[in-house]
Amino acid sequence: MSVLPLVFTSGWASGINAYAVVLLLGVFGATGVSDEVPASLQRTDVLVVAAVLFLCEAVADRIPYVDSVWDTAHTVIRPLSGAVVAALLAGESGSLPELAAGALGGSTALLSHLVKAGTRMAVNTSPEPFSNIGVSTAEDLGVAGIITFAIFHPLAAAVIAATLLVLGLVTLVFLASRIRRFLRRRAQRREEGHLAGTGGHRPPG
Repeated sequence: MSVLPLVFTSGWASGINAYAVVLLLGVFGATGVSDEVPASLQRTDVLVVAAVLFLCEAVADRIPYVDSVWDTAHTVIRPLSGAVVAALLAGESGSLPELAAGALGGSTALLSHLVKAGTRMAVNTSPEPFSNIGVSTAEDLGVAGIITFAIFHPLAAAVIAATLLVLGLVTLVFLASRIRRFLRRRAQRREEGHLAGTGGHRPPG
């Protein structure tokens, strides 16, 4: 059976939470739930590192503005992780060239990461912190649910992931004004911090 649906779904999920994807796939492979998970993802050291980083993300993801800083730092990490996981899955099954799988997984992860990062910018325009907690929890549950579903029903899971990706991109268009507001606030905070560091005086032009 082609591994393409699992590659696509894991790519989408990696853009949301790459560490959860590695951790879940590794556990499913190590426990014998799936035989499509490569041995490199089942290693104890990989699982431990993925678990620690997942916990770090779980904390950072729930703190306003810290989550956007975390997302910025992961603009490269999430797509790269999606590409590596996809290539490993393809290499394990032999039904899809690893280079093509890596390109698909990485590009899908990049798109879903942009949706996540943009949505968080819009959420951070809200004055209360509870939105971050709710959105982050929904993302974690969504990734866990769709990866688990993909192990047993890869094609159906890929359809769901594709639908969520399209809906996310459309949502970004509608949230564009709030995202611009967030970026203006962040630029203003940086300017205020710079002025505070110079004693409240602007440097001469």
